[in-house]
Amino acid sequence: MTRLKKQQTYFILFFVMVAWGFNVTATKMLVENFMPVTMTALRIFVSGITVFLILFSIKKVRMLTKKEFPYVFFGGLFNVVAHQYFLSTGLTQTTATNGGLILGLGPLLTAILAVIFLGNVLTGIRVIGIVLGLAGVSFIVFQGSSGIDGVSIGDIYIFISILAQAASFILIKKGSETLDPRLMTGYMLLMGAVLLFVISLFVEPEGLASMANHSISLWAVFFASANIATAIGHMVYNSAIGKVGAAEASMFLNLNPFFALVGAAFFLGENITITHMLGFILILFGVVLGSGAYEEIYRKFKRNQEMTVENRGKYM
Repeated sequence: MTRLKKQQTYFILFFVMVAWGFNVTATKMLVENFMPVTMTALRIFVSGITVFLILFSIKKVRMLTKKEFPYVFFGGLFNVVAHQYFLSTGLTQTTATNGGLILGLGPLLTAILAVIFLGNVLTGIRVIGIVLGLAGVSFIVFQGSSGIDGVSIGDIYIFISILAQAASFILIKKGSETLDPRLMTGYMLLMGAVLLFVISLFVEPEGLASMANHSISLWAVFFASANIATAIGHMVYNSAIGKVGAAEASMFLNLNPFFALVGAAFFLGENITITHMLGFILILFGVVLGSGAYEEIYRKFKRNQEMTVENRGKYM
């Protein structure tokens, strides 16, 4: 991969992170106007349709095999149903600021689960990162409270949401050994949307009625969230992993909490405190160290140095 193409990939990844960060604000706006589960089911369904339209245009659609179906189904159960249910419900009971920062734990939680279920090595640096990341979240959820009794239920829901998504990445990793991650994403979105809609019929009987009589600008936010952030964002990110590697792509995930803070302050007028910033810094360092990104980048740096020295030796 040429340097120019790598820079273009980095540039695209940067804008995906902007979209994902601002999507926390968009979701907060949507759940304040629509019933959250019904809205989320329809938003994810639109995302799934968009993904399949794109994949059809590039001829990447095929049926699942019997071996692939369980990974897709259970991946969708965690990644779409549980993640989106607790995210949309949680944002009705906490701020977009808190939600965005807690969601920043994604790579760290994925690394922890990979140690438990995939046998990845837990090094000293990763332990330090895990401690820093959890400390950052503690600063955020305990601010202004008198202990565990004062923690917002919304913050707990957001944590369960990102934990469910992290668990799904383990299944996605296994399923993507034979299945294009973009196609896997499309199937998970559609399956998850159907399951979420069934759930919404029980928990939100008036959910569909809540979708009526809203402004064009609110529907614009709905479709932008569905198509730009969820559908195109996930496809582009998955594609970038194949181009620059998982470690380098995951480094950009650290920008998510920052843009979530910016979106919450700019569009919702939420107050960003010193505690939020301290929590963000701790989570940032926690994710870089705990996810293994630092170790992978360091190993790559050392290899490049050794190759440079070796090449110089050839011409001396």
